[in-house]
Amino acid sequence: MSANAEFIAVNIDCPEPPVLAAFYRDITGGEVTYEQEDYAATVLPGGVTLYFQKVADHRPPQWPDADHPQQFHLDFYVDDLDKAEASALEDGATKPAFQPGPDAWRVLADPAGHPFCLCLRKTS
Repeated sequence: MSANAEFIAVNIDCPEPPVLAAFYRDITGGEVTYEQEDYAATVLPGGVTLYFQKVADHRPPQWPDADHPQQFHLDFYVDDLDKAEASALEDGATKPAFQPGPDAWRVLADPAGHPFCLCLRKTS
């Protein structure tokens, strides 16, 4: 099988694209490269872009409720779980009660309710 496609971006439905673009800029050190009311973009370190598109009546997922499935989630490596979690919470994330692997990763939700994980980077 030949590789003809190169992964470049993820598009995420949300109620307020500029809010999510700024949130992901803040937690990753990325850069907001496009921002309007209905659409925004953040380029992450490493070059992948997160696009945010406004959806009327956006219904956020509810972790881990299957009636409101997460549909996808993003994972981010961090060197210190506690520090990264505290910083993300200051930036507007929330922390669901259910945490299946709190010593190795933390499940948080962005300001629009999308789950994402902060994963402890292995040092050895």
